[in-house]
Amino acid sequence: MSDLEPLSVLTFGAGAIGTYIGGSLALAGHRVVFIEQPAVAAELRERGLRLDLTIDERRKTNEPFVVRPSSFACIDSLAEALKLGPFEVAIFALKSFDTAAALEGMKPFAGQLPPVLCLQNGVDNESAIAAALGADKVIYGTVTSSIGRRAAGDIVLERLRGVGVACPPGRTPGRCEPSRRGLSERLIAALDGAYLNARLYPRAADMKWSKMLTNLLGNATAAILDMTTAEVYANPALYWLERQMLREALDVMAAQGIHAVDLPKTPVRALALAARLPASIARSLMVKAVGGGRGGKMPSFHIDLHSGRGKSEVDYLNGAVVRDGEKYGVPTPVNRVLNNTLLALTRGEIPLTEFSRQPEKLLALVK
Repeated sequence: MSDLEPLSVLTFGAGAIGTYIGGSLALAGHRVVFIEQPAVAAELRERGLRLDLTIDERRKTNEPFVVRPSSFACIDSLAEALKLGPFEVAIFALKSFDTAAALEGMKPFAGQLPPVLCLQNGVDNESAIAAALGADKVIYGTVTSSIGRRAAGDIVLERLRGVGVACPPGRTPGRCEPSRRGLSERLIAALDGAYLNARLYPRAADMKWSKMLTNLLGNATAAILDMTTAEVYANPALYWLERQMLREALDVMAAQGIHAVDLPKTPVRALALAARLPASIARSLMVKAVGGGRGGKMPSFHIDLHSGRGKSEVDYLNGAVVRDGEKYGVPTPVNRVLNNTLLALTRGEIPLTEFSRQPEKLLALVK
């Protein structure tokens, strides 16, 4: 570890991102306390965390790291975890559809909670955290590295990119004001010292919407049609659909004065440019962006749809584009169809087989 004073970190959940960030900080010598369900907490206290970070050549190891139980704490209630404080920052990386329930449990302890680094997908979670805990309790963040989850507290780093952090919003929402940079800059130093490739962003909205652009690609379409992203982009009509979806999101961003910015090892500006280029030129850039982001894995919306949980993050991504489009007078017909169709599939209102490998049915809803 560097000469940086160790941070005291509270981490909500030992899922893929929580384990990767919290575990990496623990490996770097920071004080980390996880909050998990009782059974999971007991298991992690027994066996510790397992982080397969072997693709990161800086680690100089071919073996996964085991973070022993003596190097972190795992508690099964927020009230008990806070007794181990005070904490300087909390890591919040739950699925967006779990945010509301989590915040209800956090509200009674708002005064004891530290600022929350929100690493969730979508652009609405930070405002929900601010409403529940206070605007001074929110730090905007994003993760571009790809993490696979084998079990609770057991992850594999599949693609190393980095972490983005913006300053807590000041008088101008979503902007980084010099007087409020302290904790965010300290976080950047801690994350970077833990080999997490952190970068500070002056405008939170630019960072969060840029990440959402990458999440939108080949996600809802693949889930609805039960096709891989590669299959989606190999189909000319579906490629048109994806391109229109991306253009709508960019138009909504432009209406709000939000700009695409490059994220850690993720050239989002090139992706935004591709959406405006002639289709024949743009296609290779968009295919590369999708393939580089997911490899051969099915997208997250597909995984959620077939998990049986009856929940999807689509309304926090495509749905957010639709809602802000309505607010700023920007038409978003493709995002609306993708959002409504995937929500209907998720809720069981239409059978999963309705659109399975039938692109023409989905396209008919748009054209």
